[in-house]
Amino acid sequence: MSRKPPSGTVVEGVDFDRWSVILCKPDAVQRGQVDAVLERISAAGFTVTGRRDINAQAWQAHVHYWDLLVDADHYTNRDVPACLDALYADKPVVVALAYGEPGCHERLRKLLGHFDPTVARRGTIRGDLGEDSLEMALAERRLVNNLVHTSDDVAAARRDFGTWFGANRRSLLTPPVPAQNTPSDA
Repeated sequence: MSRKPPSGTVVEGVDFDRWSVILCKPDAVQRGQVDAVLERISAAGFTVTGRRDINAQAWQAHVHYWDLLVDADHYTNRDVPACLDALYADKPVVVALAYGEPGCHERLRKLLGHFDPTVARRGTIRGDLGEDSLEMALAERRLVNNLVHTSDDVAAARRDFGTWFGANRRSLLTPPVPAQNTPSDA
């Protein structure tokens, strides 16, 4: 019997309630916004680690956005698999990990803002840095370019980690050691 976890799962024993996968999408890379996005997440109190600059594979986008594929009937004027392939296949993306307090996913979603940058409030990443709109995306029969995605919840973080990092990179999920305050020698 194999000890290897089933396909698509990550080795157990990781507290994904404190970890989220950050996906800086191809538009963030193309527009040079990756560092600004990661800095904003870090400035909000998250530890950002494990950065990987990679070229996305079509299967990764399909696994990552499985919810869009399952609900493809909702997107009547777009071929969702073709849109995902056009947006991601062989395109540069940056993935990283955010570590924070338990329940970090909701806080990260608020930091990102609404998925449509034109609706996202000022002070959110998409509201401040985004340039696309749902209206333009619909007119062009594509998905909206909104810079960044973070895992929606524990189950998504587990799936996202397996998709973008692979189960064999579990060592990346070691909680950061808090900085020690040491008295100065002054």
